[in-house]
Amino acid sequence: MNKSLQSKQTGSMEIGLIGLAVMGQNLALNINDHGFRVAVYNRSSAKVNAFLDGPAKGTDITGAHSPAELVALLTRPRKVILMIRAGAAVDQTIEQLLPHLEPGDIIIDGGNSHFSDSNRRTCELAQQGIRFLGCGISGGEEGARHGPSIMPGGNPEAWPEVKPILQAIAAQVDGKPCCQWVGEAGAGHYVKMVHNGIEYGDMQLICEAYHLMRSGLGMTVDEIEATFSQWNSGLLDSYLIEITTHILSFKDERGAPLIDQILDCAGQKGTGKWTGISALELGIPLTLIGEAVFARALSALKPERERAAEQFPRRPSAHPDDRQSAISAIHDALYASKIISYAQGYMLMREAARHYGWKLQFGDIALMWRGGCIIRSRFLGDIKQAFDADPQLENLLLAPFFSQAIEQAQAGWRRTLVLGIEQGIPLPAFSAALAFFDGYRSARLPANLLQAQRDYFGAHTYERIDRPRGEFFHTDWIGSGGNASSTDYKG
Repeated sequence: MNKSLQSKQTGSMEIGLIGLAVMGQNLALNINDHGFRVAVYNRSSAKVNAFLDGPAKGTDITGAHSPAELVALLTRPRKVILMIRAGAAVDQTIEQLLPHLEPGDIIIDGGNSHFSDSNRRTCELAQQGIRFLGCGISGGEEGARHGPSIMPGGNPEAWPEVKPILQAIAAQVDGKPCCQWVGEAGAGHYVKMVHNGIEYGDMQLICEAYHLMRSGLGMTVDEIEATFSQWNSGLLDSYLIEITTHILSFKDERGAPLIDQILDCAGQKGTGKWTGISALELGIPLTLIGEAVFARALSALKPERERAAEQFPRRPSAHPDDRQSAISAIHDALYASKIISYAQGYMLMREAARHYGWKLQFGDIALMWRGGCIIRSRFLGDIKQAFDADPQLENLLLAPFFSQAIEQAQAGWRRTLVLGIEQGIPLPAFSAALAFFDGYRSARLPANLLQAQRDYFGAHTYERIDRPRGEFFHTDWIGSGGNASSTDYKG
C-alpha cells in the first residue's frame, strides 16, 4: 500500500508540492534528499500513485489526492510550491487551495510565470492574508533533481519561512547556495525571464559559431566538437558549451553525427519573446536577445527558406587558408558577443528595478547564476566582482575586466563578421552584438538627422547641442509651416 493510502499524521509535512511532471517529481525528490518532509499532489491520482510506487519508492514523500488533503498534511504556516504550467492553471490551482488555507500561509509559484502575473498574485493574495512567492527556477530536469538556481521574489515576509528549504535544495558553488532573495512582487520571475533571454542569446551565438565552422570553414562535426571541447576549458567554459560538445559527439544508429539528421526548425516557449517585449516597453536596446528570438522565428519558415534557397543560391568564397586563425577569431567573437548579451541583460534589469521600484542586488544575481542554471559560465564570478567593486556600475562594459576583454577580442570579432559576409552565412546575434558595441561607444550618433526628419514631417521638435538639455526647438523647414510644434496641440 502506498503512502497516500496509509494513515498520516495531520500537520506533519514541512512543504507541499503540486504538479508531478518531470520537474515537479525531481524537485520533490531533491527536497526529500535534504531531509525535509514533503507531501505531493497532482490532479491525476494515478500520477500520484505511480510516483510514490516508482521514483519516490523508499523515500519519506507522502501523497495526497485532493488540495484539502494536501493542506491538512502540512505544518503551519503551510508552504505549497506549484510546479505547473504557467498561466490560467496557476490561478485555478490557487483558487482550489484558498478555501483550505489561512492567513500567514505561503504559496510558491515555481513555474515559468510572467512577472506581471506574479505582481498581481502577490498583491491579490496579500489582501487575503496569504503570502505569495514567485520563484524562477533554472536548471531543467537535472537541476531540479540535484540542485537548481532559484530566484525567489514576492512577499518579503514569506522569505525567512522558506529560505532554509530553498537554499538547501539549490545548487551550491564555493559553499554558497545559488538562491538569494531577489526582490518584491514579480522580481524573481523577472530575473528568471532575463536569464532565459540571455539563454536564447547564448544558444544562438554558439549556433552561429557552429555554422561558421561547418559551412564557412568546411570543418567536420568531429573537428567542431574537438574545438568546442577545447574552448570549454578556457574563457568560454560554460554549461551550454559543455552540452554542445556532447551533442556533437553523439552518433546515430549508423554511426554518423546525429546533429546532421535534426531538422533546422527551432521552437520556443515565449520567455525570450517576453524579455524582448519588456525591453521595448522600457526602452532598453536588447538587440542581441531580440535577434536570437527572431532567428528562431526565421528558422521556423523552413519550406519558404528552401524555396528562397533555390532562387538565391549561396555562392561562398573559398574557405580561408589559415583555418586556425579563423577559428581563433570565431572564439573571440563568441566571447565578446557573450559579454554583450550579459551587459544588455543587466541593463534591462537595472531599468526594470528603477521602473518597478525593486532593489535588485546585481552581484547576488550573478552568484545565483553560477551553478544549477542553464547560463552558468566562468565569468559570472567576474560579474559579481565588478558589482562588488562598484555597486552603482552603469554597465558591465565599463568594468575594467570586461572592457579589457572586449578590447582584446575586437579584432577577431570584426574578422568573424567579415568571414560570415564573404561566405553568405547569417550571423544575426554576432552582428547585433558588434553593432550595439559600436553604437554604445559612439559619443555622437546620427540621431541628430533622425530628430530633424521627425521635426520636418511631424513638428516633433529637437534639442540643440549649444543649448541646455530639456529646451526644445522647432524649425519651419519649408517656410510655410508656421512655428507650431506637435507639443502645442492639445486634444
